[in-house]
Amino acid sequence: MNLLKDLTEAFGVSGHESDVRAILRDRMQGYATVEQDRLGSIVFRRNGSVDRPRVMIPGHMDEIGFMVKLIDEDGFLRFAPLGGWVDQVLLSQRVVVRTSKGDVTGVTGSKPPHLMSTEERRKIIKRKDMFIDVGAKNKKEAQAFGIRPGDPIVPVSPFTVMKNGKAILAKALDDRVGCALFVELFRRLAKRKLPCSLYGVGTVQEEVGLRGARTAAHVVDPDVCLALDVSIAGDTPGIKPEDVKGKLGKGPVILLSDGGMIPNLRLRDLAISVAEKEKIPYQVTILEAGATDGGAIHLHAKGVPSLFIGVATRYIHSHAGVIHSDDFDNAVKLLMNVVNRLDRQTVEKLTH
Repeated sequence: MNLLKDLTEAFGVSGHESDVRAILRDRMQGYATVEQDRLGSIVFRRNGSVDRPRVMIPGHMDEIGFMVKLIDEDGFLRFAPLGGWVDQVLLSQRVVVRTSKGDVTGVTGSKPPHLMSTEERRKIIKRKDMFIDVGAKNKKEAQAFGIRPGDPIVPVSPFTVMKNGKAILAKALDDRVGCALFVELFRRLAKRKLPCSLYGVGTVQEEVGLRGARTAAHVVDPDVCLALDVSIAGDTPGIKPEDVKGKLGKGPVILLSDGGMIPNLRLRDLAISVAEKEKIPYQVTILEAGATDGGAIHLHAKGVPSLFIGVATRYIHSHAGVIHSDDFDNAVKLLMNVVNRLDRQTVEKLTH
């Protein structure tokens, strides 16, 4: 819980992941050697009994957020999205603008409903008609706060354990969950002999095009990739059973296909057989849109056998999501058992 709290509450919009990187570096001390690529992704290596196979386990550090586009004469900020937002979730939400003089709190606003026509009230307010109010009386005061175009903006949403003690509410679960998973994996494997070399990677700029995954793959040169990310939960009102299968508390999700990758079929079957043998609950689903770091990594060099393992999450790409702690724990168990089976012979059979 403390690890997830620290990671999710950290400021880390795409291109500004340094706070998250520092937390990972601190948490991974004693478990791995550290390397960083020139885009900002951080690579943690745990040597196995042999150099190869190399198993890359990425989780992206960045969260969706915004960037200051301009400051108008009255001191209100216009903003551009970093990552995929739906306009309807943006309004009346607290945010933090990170400036050269420190963090500035604001709130997204728009024309009040009392001044809207009946037709306007029926429509979703568009982002272009919204602004961020930082309490400045004019442009000069906003600039005095240190705000300038290009400054990053993230939602304000404190980490909260909900009433049943299992559900976790927080921002940036996408994908600080993946980062926390590989930290916990390295911790639990610290004293075990491995049949492979293990690489936990905190990637940058996933939400704007899987960019850090591409550069980090050149650092690792992996033989296998187990991409870690959130998966869409299908257990809330309005979602049909045929749309997506993931449910909170029912185990980690193994993705059969998404918008960026069809997994290596033998690696997929290995994970499923391991889960069944070890009695680890799991779920399978298909996402017709969206992609993870695996979408870039599986195309590295001659190709990398890859699989997505995720944690079902409600309300992704909004200001706060919800996961179930049992799913996190079972995802770690599944990863441990799969990694312990990825010896040279097994990995060679993935593509032959």
